[in-house]
Amino acid sequence: MSRSNMRMRTAARSLEPSSEKTATARGRPFAPGNPGRKLGTRNRATVMAASLLGGDVQQLIRKAVELAKAGDVAMLKFLLGRLLPRDRLVNLELPPMEFADDGVAALGVVMRAVSEGAISPSEGAALATLIRSYSNAIGLADVTQRLDLLEAKLKGII
Repeated sequence: MSRSNMRMRTAARSLEPSSEKTATARGRPFAPGNPGRKLGTRNRATVMAASLLGGDVQQLIRKAVELAKAGDVAMLKFLLGRLLPRDRLVNLELPPMEFADDGVAALGVVMRAVSEGAISPSEGAALATLIRSYSNAIGLADVTQRLDLLEAKLKGII
């Protein structure tokens, strides 16, 4: 059998409907006329857990804190992960940014803070992203303003 015949047979087989079960169309999982769960209703497991705990919530929190203070590392990580803010506030004196070019000076301040250890590299990267976005917004506003001015001049001439 030649290669071209083999290719044609393979192509013909790929066009035939497969015997596999085709996936049903996705949509609302409810029957027509059934709107589903009312807004604001809680999951059954959540309601059961809340009823089982009842007034024991304060005692459970106290116990968790006691375990963490006693040296339970897993409980300490659990509590700290939920109680402490994930990001810390960074206080840097950035120059005012009125023009898109001012972003260079602001990035210089951020780089200096990272190199001196005042902020972490990830905090510096986050600040650099903010500065870049703000510089882009300033630049875009400037271009839009200049384009509007040129269009107004052209309309006056033509």
